[in-house]
Amino acid sequence: MFPYIVEVDGRILLLIQEFLRFEWLNPIVLFLTSLGDAGVIWILLAAILLLQKKYQKTGVSMAISLLIGFLITNLLLKNWVCRPRPYNMIPELHALVTAHDWSFPSGHSTCSMAGAVSMLLGLPKKMGVPALILGALICLSRLYVGVHYPTDVLCGAAIGVLAAVCAFRITRNVKESAG
Repeated sequence: MFPYIVEVDGRILLLIQEFLRFEWLNPIVLFLTSLGDAGVIWILLAAILLLQKKYQKTGVSMAISLLIGFLITNLLLKNWVCRPRPYNMIPELHALVTAHDWSFPSGHSTCSMAGAVSMLLGLPKKMGVPALILGALICLSRLYVGVHYPTDVLCGAAIGVLAAVCAFRITRNVKESAG
């Protein structure tokens, strides 16, 4: 089963490279993927929310979700699974950027979905939906630039969603027990 998944993962990346990469699109996708570097955009948004009394609970929830995602993805799973980057395994794949840690799961995807879903759950839809779109675009950018397999992105995104839901429940339960 796993060799089949690895083969399909690689084929999808090569299809993306062959049919979906365009010179005019590269700078846009490189910018999108850079927004997820070290979770900077999501940490910045959480800090902005924390500074506004009206959205502090969402900022706390978002910070907790980012921390949960980081611990599970970057400290635990990446070092346990030790999956090499696709551009190191697929000679025909030409990555637009490189990374220096393991591939599985995608930290950008975890962080982006943790941040975006936290915002979707805690803010008005007019703010949450754009955050979710940005999160999804950052996830997809990781495939486009060739630094993650599709399963890396899917698992990272799932961890981010679960982290956001857990953090939302934690902050909701703290508020209920304090009130």
